[in-house]
Amino acid sequence: MESNHYLGAMRRALELAAAASDLGEIPVGAVLLNAGGDVVAEDFNRTIQSSDPTAHAEMLVMRAAGNALGDWRLTGHTLVVTLEPCSMCAGASVWARLDHIVYGAADPKAGAAWSLYNIPQDPRLNHRVDLTAGVMAEEATTLLQSFFRARR
Repeated sequence: MESNHYLGAMRRALELAAAASDLGEIPVGAVLLNAGGDVVAEDFNRTIQSSDPTAHAEMLVMRAAGNALGDWRLTGHTLVVTLEPCSMCAGASVWARLDHIVYGAADPKAGAAWSLYNIPQDPRLNHRVDLTAGVMAEEATTLLQSFFRARR
């Protein structure tokens, strides 16, 4: 699928990110699509709510999909997320055998899918994940900036 095919999923991820912001969570939303483009799981950051540093939106949707499918391998799936994945989430995407990650805003301070590292495409690992960056990046960046501006 081309990046424009992911716009609907990114719009939904942005809605989820806004819901996270309303709860005081860092506004990151994620949607996991199967090979047919159907939504398998969706969620937003819940690290504060759950007191769990691993409760990033990406981790939550991969976990939910694995549980629903009864398999940790998510081959054929695409992760659509509003912010470039961190090293934990990028690493999990490799271990889950995702086919593709689509993200909105780059994360120059913690991004591990091009900004600081490129874990999903590191040839030393046993699997590579295709990346598409910058889908609705302006909207995702604005949401994050507004969230952090309100807290300062």
